[in-house]
Amino acid sequence: MEIGEFMEVRGFHHTSSVSAEIGENVRFYTRVLGMRFVYRSVNQDDVSMYHLAYGDGAAKSGAVVTFFDIPNAAPNRAGRGEVANIALRVPDREALGWWVGRFGELGVSSGEVEDRYDGRAKLDFRDSEGHRMSLVADGGEGMEPGEPWTGEGVPEEYAVRGIESSVMVVGNVGASEVVLVDVLGFRRSEEYRADGNRIVVFESGVGGPGTEVHVAERPELQRARPGAGGVHHIAFRVKDEEEITRWAERVSKVGLPNSGVVDRDFFKSVYFREPGGVLFEIATDEPGWAKDGLETLGERLVLPHFMEANRKEIEANLKPIPA
Repeated sequence: MEIGEFMEVRGFHHTSSVSAEIGENVRFYTRVLGMRFVYRSVNQDDVSMYHLAYGDGAAKSGAVVTFFDIPNAAPNRAGRGEVANIALRVPDREALGWWVGRFGELGVSSGEVEDRYDGRAKLDFRDSEGHRMSLVADGGEGMEPGEPWTGEGVPEEYAVRGIESSVMVVGNVGASEVVLVDVLGFRRSEEYRADGNRIVVFESGVGGPGTEVHVAERPELQRARPGAGGVHHIAFRVKDEEEITRWAERVSKVGLPNSGVVDRDFFKSVYFREPGGVLFEIATDEPGWAKDGLETLGERLVLPHFMEANRKEIEANLKPIPA
């Protein structure tokens, strides 16, 4: 594999998952987690379905989780070749204690606060469709966090501040490591065991919270079946159009089948699947989720410029969802 010059992604841009109950999805992420509704658009591959995103107060890269609306999707079946967990950032252990109480009051399925392998405290939970998630106390480290959004009674000091890390499950860590390290510029930082399984941690950019991919080696598992409550892909951030063009060339040069540069209007992306089966996206910070201004984020349907002429038809075919 001919790599060429060193290049690196700079942490997470966003994650994208699947929901079969998009109204309940809106309720959970805005009214339970208190995240800001930052993006209301359509699945560009099927405009009869929504693509929604929730994030911090400023809709920053690294603080946004998105969901594809697929009403008839079967539940996700866990296995290898998938992202098994998305961890979100909160400031400290005290915040996690507050979330334990909130989850209890609202009937959210969750565990107890416990120390992770690296000493950071975490709280595992599931959303209303079984999406496997955690809250992790970032301790003020890592990539710059998002701006707290105090929606639905969540105090600023306890608010979700972005993506902390993700856990990938693959059959062989070594094959995935080649792409993470040699192609994307991640660094191998730690290795630990959880439930008897080997997990290797890779970090990018400044390292720490906001940049870590944990790769679990589970060759004995069946291949995951994507579905509702599962992660569709994870996206890593780069700066702008000039940079994404170079990334598209790099991914092609090493022989990874990819999408080429795709215009998502709010950013430009390249998609490809790493050897373990997980779909990766590289996405630009510019122009960003808030390119049309912060004030009205999530309030109206936004469409990429190339779909704007069909707005009336698209809106007529979408079912109403909560504000």
